[in-house]
Amino acid sequence: MNDTQLRQSVINQLNFEPSIDAADIGVAAEEGVVTLTGHLPSYDQKLAAERATWRVQGVKGIAQKIKVRFATDKKHHDDEIAERALKILAWNSSIPSSALRVKVQDGLVTLSGPVDWNYERDGAEAAVRRLEGVKGVLNEINLQPVVQAADVKQRITDALTRHAQVESSRVQIDVGDDGKIRLDGQIGSFDERRAVLRAAWSVPGVRTVDDWMTIY
Repeated sequence: MNDTQLRQSVINQLNFEPSIDAADIGVAAEEGVVTLTGHLPSYDQKLAAERATWRVQGVKGIAQKIKVRFATDKKHHDDEIAERALKILAWNSSIPSSALRVKVQDGLVTLSGPVDWNYERDGAEAAVRRLEGVKGVLNEINLQPVVQAADVKQRITDALTRHAQVESSRVQIDVGDDGKIRLDGQIGSFDERRAVLRAAWSVPGVRTVDDWMTIY
C-alpha cells in the first residue's frame, strides 16, 4: 500500500467511526507514518481518532496533532473541572479514589497517587477524560504491585499462548527488577499489540511495561 492509498484508508476509517466527527480532521501519510491534524470537540474523540487510525493496516506510526476545540467557546474554570473530576472518581466504586490526587491547569488534568492494578489507573483516566472542559489527561498514577511474582515472565507467556490473536513466539519478554517488563518483537497488527499489552498488564506484580514491538 502506497502513501496515497494509506491516507485514503485512514480517512475512510475515521469517517466510518460513529463516535468521531471527522469533518475537521486532516490526514497525511509518509512511509507508513500518519499525521493527524485539525480539531475535535472533545479529548475523548481525539483518542478515538488515534485508536481508529491504528486499526488501519499499514500504519506504522502516528503523529497526533489534533487539538481539542469545544463546540462552544464557553470557558471552563480549572477549579470547576477539578471538582467534577474528584466527584466522578469518588462515584466509581472500582477506583480507590481516596488515594488519588487531581491537578488541573488550563484544562489539562494531571492524575497522581498509588493504585494496585493497571485497570484502576486506566479507569481513572477514562472517567476523567470524558468530562466537559478537559483538553487532555496526564496520567501519573503509580502502580503498587500486589505481589512480586518470580514467574511473571511465564505467566505472560502462558497468557499470550492462550490468546487466539497473538503469535506468542514472535514476542520477546524481559522481566527486570520491581516488576518492569520490556516487550520486543514483530507483530501483525495494532489489535495484536493491544492484546499483548493487555496480557502483560494482567499479571500481578507488573508495574511498568515498555513497548518496543513493531508492526510488520
